Amino acid sequence: MPIPEKTPVSGGDMKNETTVLRLIYPQWQGGIVDHWMPDLLPEDASKGYFLGAQLLKMLAPESTAMTAEVPVSLDIRDRAVEKGISARRVIMKQTGAALDIVRENAPEKIVTLGGECSVSVVPFTYLVAKYPDDVAIVWLDAHPDVNLPYDEYKGYHAMALTACLGMGDEEIMRMLPGKVAARNALIVGLRSWDTGMRQRQTELGIKGLSPAEVAEDSKAILDWLKTTGVSKVLVHFDLDVLDPAEIIAGVGVEPDGMKIAEAVRVINDIATHYELVGLTVAEFMPRIAIRMKRMLDGLPLLKD
Repeated sequence: MPIPEKTPVSGGDMKNETTVLRLIYPQWQGGIVDHWMPDLLPEDASKGYFLGAQLLKMLAPESTAMTAEVPVSLDIRDRAVEKGISARRVIMKQTGAALDIVRENAPEKIVTLGGECSVSVVPFTYLVAKYPDDVAIVWLDAHPDVNLPYDEYKGYHAMALTACLGMGDEEIMRMLPGKVAARNALIVGLRSWDTGMRQRQTELGIKGLSPAEVAEDSKAILDWLKTTGVSKVLVHFDLDVLDPAEIIAGVGVEPDGMKIAEAVRVINDIATHYELVGLTVAEFMPRIAIRMKRMLDGLPLLKD
């Protein structure tokens, strides 16, 4: 399926500057995840992030914010590995489409509903460029997402944080508006590393906090934010940071994660003490809805 040339925008007349942009970004190509979900058909699992983004759009509170959706290909054949990145060609095209939307709206703040983790890359690098030297990233995730194209795993979603730091595919990096210093990135809820990623995190100087370190309060996060000297924060909320004993919302099911109430409290505490200019909710993999969709696809009359 080709990517449409136009992007749907709603929320009133187009203005030169939008205070808040709600960006629906159903990119799924950055994940190579079907092998982790054997109960789903491979194509359904791969494109599950697309459905997840549509459900987040439906479930999110109503807002007067301008809303735009990044056009995303649904062609399962667009998965070729090029220069160490799966589906690199289509990801670059969709990155360009997302950049066009953001630049056209020129928002002061962006809420992004994804889609796999790489959906944070465009809005975050845009906001870092808009507020130079005054932004920190708090990355809620069970994993560090500091992979690079030459690593064994070729999914771009595992390269999302390093992309925000200006590290990765040279052509993609040239497209992005800005980058944040590694010292201004914090990973919260971290508890799982691919081979070599713990060492890379250490080498980059990115601090990580386990779920246990933020279970009682947000003091460790707020203390770290004080050291950055910034006034604005970007929060990336990968749903696999949550404890699967309470809810399985993402692909990852690493045990002993954050409780929903803890994650909500952390984000609200950050927003109370700092200006929250970017918030991403990513990696929603609605397993039951995916299976329901497959069931409905098999029923008579529904396609007539």
